[in-house]
Formats: sequence, C-alpha cells, structure tokens
Amino acid sequence: MAEASNRIVIFDTTLRDGEQAPGFSLDVAAKVALARAIDALGADVIEAGFPIASPADAEAVWQVSREVRRPVIAALARCRPADIEEAARSLGPAARRRLHIFLATSDLHLSRKLQMSRESCLEAIVDGARLARRFTDDVEFSAEDATRSDRDFLCRVIEAVIRAGCRTINLPDTVGYATPDEMREFFIDVRTRVPNADQVIFSTHCHDDLGLATANSLAAIQGGARQVECTINGIGERAGNAALEEIVMALKVRRNRLPFDTAVDARALYETSQLLTALTEEAVQANKAIVGRNAFAHEAGIHQDGVLKDPRTYEIIRPQDVGQPAARLVLGKHSGRHAVESRSEALGIELTPPELEQLYRAVIQLGERRKTVGDGDLRRLVAKIRTVDSEPAAAPAPHADAVGYGHGV
Repeated sequence: MAEASNRIVIFDTTLRDGEQAPGFSLDVAAKVALARAIDALGADVIEAGFPIASPADAEAVWQVSREVRRPVIAALARCRPADIEEAARSLGPAARRRLHIFLATSDLHLSRKLQMSRESCLEAIVDGARLARRFTDDVEFSAEDATRSDRDFLCRVIEAVIRAGCRTINLPDTVGYATPDEMREFFIDVRTRVPNADQVIFSTHCHDDLGLATANSLAAIQGGARQVECTINGIGERAGNAALEEIVMALKVRRNRLPFDTAVDARALYETSQLLTALTEEAVQANKAIVGRNAFAHEAGIHQDGVLKDPRTYEIIRPQDVGQPAARLVLGKHSGRHAVESRSEALGIELTPPELEQLYRAVIQLGERRKTVGDGDLRRLVAKIRTVDSEPAAAPAPHADAVGYGHGV
C-alpha cells in the first residue's frame, strides 16, 4: 500500500503557487531556468503553472515540459472543461505529465465564493476527474480548504474521485489554519474512513499564515501523507508555503522521529535558493532556516567558543551538507576572546596576550556602534594598537607634591 512506504514524494510548486506571491513573478525564460535547477535538485514533481490563467503561464508550462524531462511536470486546472483542456494542451511535450485539478470543498467556499451546493460540487469534481483521465493516467485532485471542510462530505468526495481514477489526493491547509496535532489526526481519520484510500497517495499542501507550514507538513507525513507540496524558500501566497529545504532537512536530521526519505540532493539547496533570489530579486530573510545568511553564523561569545571547539555544540547541520559556505564567526559586541583570536589567526595576524586583550576590548567597543566588525576593521584595530604600543612613553605629568605642596617648605 502507498501509505506503508517511507519514501516522500517532493512536489515542488515554486513555479505555480510560489510565483503567485506578489513581487515574485517570473518570465518564461526564468521559469525554465528555475525548473532545470529544481530538476537537478531532485524534486519528483514540478508544478509548472496554471495554464488557463494567462498565455504566458500556458507558454511556461509548454516550455518546461519540453526542456525538463526527468521529473513529472504538473499543470493546475479547476474542475472545468476549458481549464483541463488548456492544461492538457500545455503539457503536450512532457515526457511525464500530471493534470492537477482542484475545487473547494468547504461550506464557506461553496456558499460565499462559488455559490454552489455540495451535490453540485461533487458532480463537478467527478466530471473533472473523468475528463482529466482522458488525457493522462496521472491525475491529482486537490480539495481546496480541505482542513475547514465538513469531514463527512470531504470523505465522500475523496472516495468518489478515487473511483473516477485520481491517483493522488491532496488535502490542503489552504489558509494555514491547522495545528500539527490536528493535521496528523486529520490525515489518519480521512485515510481510515475512506474505503479505497489504500489505492492512492495522499498529499499535503500547507500555508504559513500561522508560521506552521513546515510543522503541519511533517505532522501530515506522520498521519500518512506521502507527498509534500512545497516551494523553494517557502515563497507563495500571503505568508507562503512550506519550505522545501526545511522539509528535506527535517527528515534528514530527525530520522529517529521521522524515518522517511526523499530524492532531493540537499547539497544543492543553497544554490537553488540563491538562483531563486537572483531571478526574483527578492532576498531571503537573514534568519531563514537552512538557506538564510545567518543560518550558520555565530556572534555570541559562548556560541563561538563552543563552535570553535566542536561545531556540533551549536550546529545540527553542517553548512556543506546544504551547500552553504562555511560557518561564519561574526565579530560584534557579543563576541568572545576566542573568536577574536581565531579570526585574527585566520587573517595571519599573530597576537601577544596583551595585544589580544586590547583587540578584544576594541572589537567590543566598535561593535557597540556598528552591527558587525569586519576583517578590514580587525586589521585596522590591530594596526592602531601596535602603533600606540610602539610610540615612546610620554613623561609623566608632575604630581602636586613635586612642586612643594603639602611638605611644609
């Protein structure tokens, strides 16, 4: 059965859901370049776009399908004939193709957005699945707003689309509302209640509105999901999606609690992240896990001392494991003597104990006024200390007693 496998399918939706985020638009050439990088990274499925949305999106799906041959290429479509037919056309050159159809199943979406009854919704979903199956054996269905849907109705929908031929069932936390304990229970309950659940792979697609997208994705895996939909750097609608790099590294680092594998080459994570930032001109926040500038940077003296003695004291991942540059000891107002000495030695500067003490105090003082103390700053401080030390000592100022005061003369 699919649920028994410990292999997690990585479904990358950077080019579709990620690119929908304001400020992250990509032209066709940029999408193809990024798709090649995601292919090299090892993602199993690349969702290349939403063809009905625009001619440019349809062209991007076509070009990615033609240029990227190893992974499955997916295209998104609503459960409408025009959407499905356009998505199928755009996937024409693909060596391996998937039609990803969706429709909301929550009463809130049905009544307020779609003005549709549950029965009409179920009929549209089944019709969409049957139409999609005419174009490919690989059809995925997503129940938009699944985590806020009536559970009985959702299970009816899932059972029906499996009978209609869908091979992957995605249950998105569309608005990032769920908590990890809910997500685990949600997937266990649905898989238990749907009679033909063992015939398909269940997928999770989490948003980060409460900062829980990665945690919820991992909880879904614990509940039986075997596909995770995610994006590079966690980009996506509103607060974004689950970050691919976080999912991959959580599974690698915590195999004792999460005994699952992916096909992703973690050593390419940083490079792929950097390519995305270059193409979108949107920087990753400095403290972003795995790929942020500060992910392997240390300023606090206690941390620096520990890392210099054994990196495992404060690093659960080696920078090289994700393709990051070597860990950085950032000198600033929180730094310790050990870090100042180590950085000086790396620059070829040998210090006497008195010089180290003076330099350490100078670094702390400069760090009070500036965010960081760079290598150039360090060299200038050393030069200043040595210049002062080499100057002749000035004659001491005469003490008051030396001019006769207080001696009774």
